[in-house]
Amino acid sequence: MKVSGATGRWRGAQGSAGAPAIRLPARVTAPRPTAPQEHLPGAPVPNFRAGSGFQSSRREKYGNVFKTHLLGRPLIRVTGAENVRKILLGEHQLVSTEWPRSARVLLGPNTVANSIGDIHRNKRKVFSKIFSHEALESYLPKIQLVIQDTLRAWSSQPEAINVYQEAQRLTFRMAVRVLLGFSIPEEDLGHLFEVYQQFVENVFSLPVDLPFSGYRRGIQARQILQKGLEKAIREKLQCTQGKDYSDALDILIESSKEHGKEMTMQELKDGTLELIFAAYATTASASTSLIMQLLKHPAVLEKLREELRAQGLLHGGGCPCEGTLRLDTLSSLRYLDCVIKEVMRLFTPISGGYRTVLQTFELDGFQIPKGWSVMYSIRDTHDTAPVFKDVNVFDPDRFSQARSEDKDGRFHYLPFGGGVRTCLGKHLAKLFLKVLAVELASTSRFELATRTFPRITLVPVLHPVDGLSVKFFGLDSNQNEILPETEAMLSATV
Repeated sequence: MKVSGATGRWRGAQGSAGAPAIRLPARVTAPRPTAPQEHLPGAPVPNFRAGSGFQSSRREKYGNVFKTHLLGRPLIRVTGAENVRKILLGEHQLVSTEWPRSARVLLGPNTVANSIGDIHRNKRKVFSKIFSHEALESYLPKIQLVIQDTLRAWSSQPEAINVYQEAQRLTFRMAVRVLLGFSIPEEDLGHLFEVYQQFVENVFSLPVDLPFSGYRRGIQARQILQKGLEKAIREKLQCTQGKDYSDALDILIESSKEHGKEMTMQELKDGTLELIFAAYATTASASTSLIMQLLKHPAVLEKLREELRAQGLLHGGGCPCEGTLRLDTLSSLRYLDCVIKEVMRLFTPISGGYRTVLQTFELDGFQIPKGWSVMYSIRDTHDTAPVFKDVNVFDPDRFSQARSEDKDGRFHYLPFGGGVRTCLGKHLAKLFLKVLAVELASTSRFELATRTFPRITLVPVLHPVDGLSVKFFGLDSNQNEILPETEAMLSATV
């Protein structure tokens, strides 16, 4: 077995023509975490904010398993359903979760994401009740109202809006108001949102704690957020009257008691911060991608409207009480489900997941040494999955019952990860996106406010570089455009 010094990729006995190679022993001795740099010269450090084209070109050049760098550390990047399957199903035996150091510190030690072994299993049991069918049913009316109010506000704006920025505000509001049930004054909520943006922007930063570094800004933002969250939690715990549903924080506190452990204030703060993080960045990314694809593919939007019309769900924007949804209603909308699945396939918000190797194992014919860091790529796996035809084409019907391109091999399609660390909030995310799609189709007409669609960047999550500038117009129950003065009156009454 040889290692190509030019690319950092393990190669077979023939090596790579013209590339210097280093012969490895048949048995790889488990190295210190820094040792791989001495034995495996890596590929040039990539542009951390490079787009998907850069990543795919590296994959095409080096294959499905190759060495690269991330935030100053060597990393093995892995693509392909079978390779990803081995990593995801090898949790706790072959690999263990390992977020970049900046993310571990900023998210906190008490989170589900940063826990391992029995602690991780127990935390998942506690948090899983937040996303039960019963819990989602109770959140649904509140989520629908928040989305309706937001779309009405977008339509009342005389100018185009920045969709990604406004989607971030929407998902943040949903997380704080609906999931956590916090009654934070609007001005304070706006300030928390700005601080939270600073926090998210620096979750994946070089872990160098120097003045003015991104890492330091992230730590400062975390401290402010933790202080604000503690204040909101204490106020919420003191006021239990006047509630018409149990929010996620209520369920989390009750669930922890049922499992024999009452959560400390620090655990509650870390838990709420993680819930906001999970509901915020990735959902805002997917929401923006949904709107962009409906703009690019008007036939898809019209087909979605036809399905809603057939189910009697194509209500107008005149009254927020119209068209109240239920989970079983959303589940019956097959084409809507196909649209959301295709958005998540082609525009997966996050690149992948991180693991550290617990014991040396073989992957795709190469030895992966103990102590190394591994990133399995969700996006690259989707892009190369042989089960999908015309992989770069936005085609919701690929998930229809007639075609079901995802039926062969569940690890070809994994927008929410897999194995024991499958995203706990995946059903909430899909619920939110479905409600957004229903309300967009029912209450809004929207058009691109720029000559061309913006390019996409991947960090910290997938999003348009300029945020996507779109002008929204309200529609009444007959799908006619609402005049600006009528829109203003409606907004004033909500």
